Amino acid sequence: MTEYKQLMSLADEIGCEYSIAESMRKHTTFRIGGPCDIMLFPDNKQQATTVIKACRQMSLDYMVLGNGSDMVFGSGGYNGAVISMCRLNSIYVEGNRIYCDAGVSMSNLCNTALEHSLTGAERLYGIPGTVGGAVCMNAGAYGGQISDILVSCDYFDGVEVTSRLTGELELAYRHSIFSAGTMTVLSACFELKSGDKAEIKATMDDCISRRRSKQPVEYPSAGSVFLRPEGHFAGALVEQCGFKGYSVGGAEVSEKHCGFIINKGGATSSDVKALVNEIKQKVLDETGVSLQCEIKFVGED
Repeated sequence: MTEYKQLMSLADEIGCEYSIAESMRKHTTFRIGGPCDIMLFPDNKQQATTVIKACRQMSLDYMVLGNGSDMVFGSGGYNGAVISMCRLNSIYVEGNRIYCDAGVSMSNLCNTALEHSLTGAERLYGIPGTVGGAVCMNAGAYGGQISDILVSCDYFDGVEVTSRLTGELELAYRHSIFSAGTMTVLSACFELKSGDKAEIKATMDDCISRRRSKQPVEYPSAGSVFLRPEGHFAGALVEQCGFKGYSVGGAEVSEKHCGFIINKGGATSSDVKALVNEIKQKVLDETGVSLQCEIKFVGED
């Protein structure tokens, strides 16, 4: 395709690494998926905005990817460009504020806060995604969420880089203005408070211990499969309907936590999708609750 040759030429010109037919299973926590047409690995915000703008100008299908912790790619891969943000990983501290690029892992953010005796982020420790993804979905765990500490973020709308304060981001449960996927988070600023390092460490240790004991972290997965329905817990509904340990192909409802589907080995997007649909239908039939999927299916099965 002429457009891809132009994109590769541009990437060479600005020093942005890229790979043709890159397997998406290597870039998602579920370890599922075929190749994309081209994957780009910008090292900085300028490279990222340049390749995004080029894709838009050439009308190329593209998607921006962080750690791939909520994605399931089809075996047929993705017909388009995937732009990885994971190399945008600058992070620094000024006073009680932490400034970091979108590709910084949540674990790095939490450990940086610990290192500087800053409290407020410790309950987010163990979330498997990046800062960019966490801001997009207002990620949260164990009573804490990104909106509690987020001050502002810079994002690219395809034309220019803009900064917005937290109150302008429409942050709600697993939602923000970025949920539609038309804008790309580039960096974020968090404000925390001075705290006791030992207490911060103890909370982080508790959070990671609870994750390991209650969640199937020993298997590839995409985290919680379903959004929490009002007045219910998705995992409890799934278990109530008899799906604990139930499998389709290599995809299995975790026996440790029924809110998770795990890749027991060789799972495909089709396996996961079939299992999700079966669960949704039975839960609706037996409880009247309509489950909404939190993970995203991308590409061709």
